[in-house]
Amino acid sequence: MMKFLLMILFMIPLCFKQNMFWLVQMILFLMMFMFFNLTINIMNYCNLSYLFGCDMISFGLILLSIWICSLMIMASEKLYKYNYYINFFLLNIVFLLFMLYMTFSVMDLFMFYLFFEGSLIPVLLMIIGWGYQPERIQAGLYLLFYTLFVSLPLLMGIFYLFFEMNSMKIYFLKFYDLNFYLLYFSMILAFLVKMPMYFVHLWLPKAHVEAPVSGSMILAGVMLKLGGYGLLRVLIFLQSVSLKLNYFWVVISLVGGFYISLKCLCQVDMKSLIAYSSVAHMGLVISGIMTLNYWGYLGAYVLMIGHGLCSSGLFCLANINYERLFSRSLFINSGMMNFMPSLSLWWFLLLSAAMAAPPSMNLLGEISLINSLVSWSWLSMFMLMMISFFSAGYSLYLYSYTQHGKYNLNLYSFYTGVSREYLLLFLHWFPLNILIFKIDYFMIWF
Repeated sequence: MMKFLLMILFMIPLCFKQNMFWLVQMILFLMMFMFFNLTINIMNYCNLSYLFGCDMISFGLILLSIWICSLMIMASEKLYKYNYYINFFLLNIVFLLFMLYMTFSVMDLFMFYLFFEGSLIPVLLMIIGWGYQPERIQAGLYLLFYTLFVSLPLLMGIFYLFFEMNSMKIYFLKFYDLNFYLLYFSMILAFLVKMPMYFVHLWLPKAHVEAPVSGSMILAGVMLKLGGYGLLRVLIFLQSVSLKLNYFWVVISLVGGFYISLKCLCQVDMKSLIAYSSVAHMGLVISGIMTLNYWGYLGAYVLMIGHGLCSSGLFCLANINYERLFSRSLFINSGMMNFMPSLSLWWFLLLSAAMAAPPSMNLLGEISLINSLVSWSWLSMFMLMMISFFSAGYSLYLYSYTQHGKYNLNLYSFYTGVSREYLLLFLHWFPLNILIFKIDYFMIWF
């Protein structure tokens, strides 16, 4: 693990040299393929050193982080073209990758807390520094205060664990079962806000709408998954309380997911619609984790990886349209099939993955989650039917509105797309649909 950490740190000087934009991106790709070959014992939690550890969930999420960070650079070619603070932009991405790598690989709960909260800083800088509109300051403050408001209880919970158990190592804490209600709430609220759960989700659409394409990609692709990762780690030693109280979060997530799916059908902003759809998907993930059974954990993990690739690709598509029309409105973006028929295929492929059509990973994730929740309580079947139906509904709504219909008569010149954009979309879609053939790796991680 240390060699990859040093590789990230040695990329920092490259960020300050001229014309190193594509080199940093290629090094990230190389690093990802090297990380693929990391031999780990996937049957249990590998204590690789006193500080670092890696099991299958860490492995998958670190891979996702490196993959999305390299694609962020590829999607932000416009910054390179206009030389808009690209050195600081690259530094920001490398620093963010360092934070995410540490968050997913540290064994110590306090270190996890530091990097979990520290990963907020580069995202905040990205929104405020490279966002499009003056409202980005408000969006940044929403993101900051929603996250920080619940981070103090998490810190107090971690210190309580240390004073009671004399240890903050995740590996040792899994042998305990702490029956303490206040600790339960203090430990999981920070992760529920980060997911985000319905009722504490208002920061997400604001942050997505105001963020540049790279900010939206990392927010949807990896930052939301930090909450799921944290829940999977802390619920192990809070099982007695979880069995009594988890139904509360399941009900909120399922009802909220249904309501948000309806809200998606009312949106007129492309990025806002994709952001709200993320809340609905994460509601399913929260519900699956809270059932505390095998299929729930498996479905949550698979859907987190699948949603990270799928929603990141959708934000890329929305940005490709925005770079040509300078508008996110569905009314102005209608009839795009007349101008960009080849891009219409990519809209269809990624939106079909978002509605969990085969052979995407989202299909396996949703089937596992439905299996888990219906076995937990048959009453959840009604909400699950509605969420699945309306996820197809808003995906088709977005596709038909942007691709079909009468095109905007104010358009007079257009270019259909460059190979960089098609490669970018392919690199989102390919792992999303090919990983379902190696699903045995997802099934043995805990």
